[in-house]
Amino acid sequence: MNQPARTPFVAALADAPLPASGIAWLDQARRGNLEAFADAGLPDTRVEAWKYTALRALAQRSFAVGDAQACERVVDPSAWAMAGIDGPALVFVNGVFRGDLSVLDALPAGVSLQPLSRALVDEPEALRFAMSRHYREPGDAFARLNGAFATDGTVLRVAAGARIAAPLRVLSIGAAAGHDLAWHGRHLVEVGEGAELTWVEQHLGSGEQAHLATQLTDFTVHADATLHHVVLQQAGAGSSLVRRSHYRLDARARAHLHVLELGGLLVRHDLRAELVGDAAAFHTHGAFLPDGRQHMDTQLAIHHQARQTVSTSTWRGVASGRGRGVFRGAIVVNAGADGADASLGNKNLLLSAQAEIDTKPELEIYADEVKAAHGATVGQLDERALFYLRSRGIPQAQARTLLTTAFARAPFESLADAALREHIQQLLLARLPD
Repeated sequence: MNQPARTPFVAALADAPLPASGIAWLDQARRGNLEAFADAGLPDTRVEAWKYTALRALAQRSFAVGDAQACERVVDPSAWAMAGIDGPALVFVNGVFRGDLSVLDALPAGVSLQPLSRALVDEPEALRFAMSRHYREPGDAFARLNGAFATDGTVLRVAAGARIAAPLRVLSIGAAAGHDLAWHGRHLVEVGEGAELTWVEQHLGSGEQAHLATQLTDFTVHADATLHHVVLQQAGAGSSLVRRSHYRLDARARAHLHVLELGGLLVRHDLRAELVGDAAAFHTHGAFLPDGRQHMDTQLAIHHQARQTVSTSTWRGVASGRGRGVFRGAIVVNAGADGADASLGNKNLLLSAQAEIDTKPELEIYADEVKAAHGATVGQLDERALFYLRSRGIPQAQARTLLTTAFARAPFESLADAALREHIQQLLLARLPD
């Protein structure tokens, strides 16, 4: 059987030299992932997971791998300043760790935090399971690229019983380089038994650039531990960003996820959670706001695999201009996961006639005594609410902004950290139409 002709995207990356680590198993895994990418190429809309996100335009582009001058790129630290949040942070520019911009001299007790490039030198065997993975699903092109080319990222471990009060941050910054780059980040986060952590993930753009970035993150939350994960995505206006976040929750573990998607031209976030321990709980909250010609795709899949597990998901979409949003929320209750309690809701607003949001809730149940619900809506602002506000003397434009802001802000009311909550509020006010 003849293989399809290579697109410029596939040709440029499939023929790029792989990074050499000197670690036999890692180099072998990189070769395997690159070969799988070269053979399969990019997924098309016949692949169910990519049904609403066409990659034809991306397929015609080519990217250089990595940035040899990443350590020399000038970026403005004020771009990621947040009032009330000034704790430890790892900063990556075009996928490369920047020690000069990072803050690692005030780590709280019980925290081990270092860049992946350093951890691969100090303890490669401890990372073997995660870093030698092969990706075999039909839509795994970007995971394969990440598995082949990622050389840096974060390795974070929180000791059992440690309660980390201040948020820890990782910042991924795309900086202008004179040509289009493909760069990749790989993050590993482990929260020990009974520990608690707030992890803030920020994506930012610096200067005019149209890079491609991929990111893979594995979260392991051990028994009785709590993870608060906040994602603030403000990538460069012309960039493409494809991420996968995987969560594994042991018995009575808790994970609270809050996501705000604002930036990028083509953005996709693949969220997968496995509730493998009894009474584990996974709560997700997010909003995506495509504008102009932005395309934002969120894929959420939660697997209940143990008894008495709980998941709740509250997501909002607000599309304006010619922006397009995609949301797929899938809940699977496996056999034996009796007593599971799952709910998922996705509400969406269209602020222009050209905007579009595709939403697809899914529910599969193979267990007994399960409580589950899901739903989705797509519409416009409530005319009755607008009339009420205007009857109170509020101008129409201001009334629309008030209602839209309240709608988009709703998923973040549950965010415990007041400083983060206020920062998100300001981002929403700056983004939404006046």
